[in-house]
Amino acid sequence: MLMLDRARSRCDHHHPGLLKALTDLPLPEREAPTAPGVGLFRAHDGPGLLLPTELGGAGADPVDAVQVMRALSTCSPSLGAAATMHHFSVAALLGLIGDEVRVPPAQLDLVTRIAPENLLVASGWAEGTSGQDLLEPAVTAVPTDGGYLISGSKKPCSLARSMDLLTASVAIPGEQPPIGVIVIPADTPGISRHPFWSSQVLAGAESDEVRLTDVFVPEQLMLRTRPEDPMVMLDLQNAGFTWFQMLITSVYVGAAGALVERALARGRGSVTDRAEMIVQLESSAALVEGVARALRDGIDVDVAVAAVLTARFAAMRSLRAATDLATELLGGNAFFRDSEVALLLSATRAIAFHPPSRTGAAESLVSLHAPDAAAT
Repeated sequence: MLMLDRARSRCDHHHPGLLKALTDLPLPEREAPTAPGVGLFRAHDGPGLLLPTELGGAGADPVDAVQVMRALSTCSPSLGAAATMHHFSVAALLGLIGDEVRVPPAQLDLVTRIAPENLLVASGWAEGTSGQDLLEPAVTAVPTDGGYLISGSKKPCSLARSMDLLTASVAIPGEQPPIGVIVIPADTPGISRHPFWSSQVLAGAESDEVRLTDVFVPEQLMLRTRPEDPMVMLDLQNAGFTWFQMLITSVYVGAAGALVERALARGRGSVTDRAEMIVQLESSAALVEGVARALRDGIDVDVAVAAVLTARFAAMRSLRAATDLATELLGGNAFFRDSEVALLLSATRAIAFHPPSRTGAAESLVSLHAPDAAAT
């Protein structure tokens, strides 16, 4: 398929050999809780995709990023989900590092190590909705000498076992504003991992519980709003939200593409039905790439949030239509006897479980597109 061919070409450009290393393994092994995908991603310079070349990264733009994620996810939706959490966290932080560096120097030092050392970043942020808080904390900070003691948990937290760095939003009761963002090494004392994910779907994403118990975080590793930079948290939230929705939708486009490719290879059904699958899948990819191009070209933040929500919910509808038809054309024997068909189909359905839900986002989406109509 054309859009998968483009995606694979970009992935091979940025991560030579990664797709082959993945496809040399059977799909159930790529999706198992012990899947080697995250290790292969690290070994093929996956963590540095979005880092600029001056920081040792590949300097990929948003269009390249969504195509790479699509290609990875045709091989392993689990790896796509895990990589999304890394990339969106990196992208959000990079939005604060430009001509003006808006993160503490100690956090900047950690970010600059990501590409050269192939460090993986796990996200302890909430997946909020527009108009609410992406940074709504799952953990709490108590001020202490020289910094803070952090306690709480994030579950699920993808890359729980392989993370090198943990980013997280934290509540700081009694302070204004009562929120901060930490970027800390994952081997900091007090951080522990605990089983959480029991489903076979997306099991290779390492989505377990990360628990923090009196984790000491020095002041210089806490990002806070400052009088001279009152918009830093809002900017971080909007960038993180846009990148997350864009990348995670690309994951499910890739997973659906793997299923549609199987149906096309079988050649069953009418040519009209097979064309309909292609139309639904290609339109989903085009929606996401449209947002990526707009983001690359400097779209206004509010417009980006509206665009990415629209793209995600439209893609949800199209992907369901494409995968339903693909499964039908593959036939009952393929579904009953080939566990990979059910595995891919189930993976595509998980797009509906990432916040925001359609209901939760409805008012925000209407207000973004038509402010005067939001309350009616």
